[in-house]
Amino acid sequence: MVEQSTVDTADDFIVKLEDINKHFDGVYACDDISLNIQRGEFFSLLGPSGCGKTTLLRILAGFEAPNKGRVIIDGIDMTSVPAYLRPVNMMFQSYALFPHMNVEQNIAFGLKQEPMPKAQRNDRVREMMALVQLEKHAKRKPHQLSGGQRQRVALARALAKQPKLLLLDEPLGALDKKLREQTQFELVNLQARLGITFVVVTHDQEEAMTMSSRIALMNNGRIEQLDSPRRLYEFPATRYAADFIGLVNLFEGHVVSHENDTALIDCEQAGTLLRVHHSQPLAANMPVTVAMRPEKIRLHNQYDGQPNQVRAVIKEIAYLGDISIYHAELESGRRVKFTLPNVQALAEQPLTWEQTVVLGWNADSCNVLTQ
Repeated sequence: MVEQSTVDTADDFIVKLEDINKHFDGVYACDDISLNIQRGEFFSLLGPSGCGKTTLLRILAGFEAPNKGRVIIDGIDMTSVPAYLRPVNMMFQSYALFPHMNVEQNIAFGLKQEPMPKAQRNDRVREMMALVQLEKHAKRKPHQLSGGQRQRVALARALAKQPKLLLLDEPLGALDKKLREQTQFELVNLQARLGITFVVVTHDQEEAMTMSSRIALMNNGRIEQLDSPRRLYEFPATRYAADFIGLVNLFEGHVVSHENDTALIDCEQAGTLLRVHHSQPLAANMPVTVAMRPEKIRLHNQYDGQPNQVRAVIKEIAYLGDISIYHAELESGRRVKFTLPNVQALAEQPLTWEQTVVLGWNADSCNVLTQ
């Protein structure tokens, strides 16, 4: 039997990862990661393929052992504890349903390994089927279900053993766009009702932004930024974070001055001076990057040569229904993206290809990045 050591549980973190290090043939998948996850949180590990997010999830589940560091779950050091003894369950991307079993048999499978009376087990299965609204499909086998229904069976099976921590590896990847959007809200509501801590691995930024209370954005085995979805989008800490989350315009420049929390940036790429609100001190001539979201850019009636104002020619238009995305070429030759809501019919839109426009933005609508 594996010895489990208790650690201080004075705080409300159900997960503590301390200096987790994992490498494969000298390549680091996780590079000294420390991370706390709050009890009852919907937490996402977000990043591109190969960033280390799935390896970190597997270490948390007990399927991989770290080369260094500690995994603490609910105050217990679980670093050396095998997966089947951890208060954790995992929902796999493939769902891994047994094709020869029907819905209720799939959900009951894990419970049969527990010393639970049959009547209690049957009650739990019925409870789980009601939770994911599959009571009418209890006798169907996986091939008789839609993709969304199979996903719900896998979720019910993972929740049936009432884990303290539920791990989900790309849980919505096999669903079509419309069903994926619907299921995102269902998962959030389900997690809120149950109060179980969810940890989700995803490469889909929209999915992470919709569902999560906090997001750990990963890059090359490290956490690039750990924040709420809103702060991650509005206040990216690095150029990588700004570029990964949503659409963004990135301009390189040098600091001219920084007074009263307002920086003036000389930006040859934009062809104008940029005025940006920034509370941290910036030295003169310091190289920086200015990040600007397309929806923060506005059309101006005329050009007056002030900072944060440029002339541009529209080169590309993407109509997405609710909004249109415009690619406009500045006088410097650099292109900038901006968006406008489509509140009129398409035929009445005033902007068209090769049209010259004046664009502008506020000083508090963009961010200065020093990394």
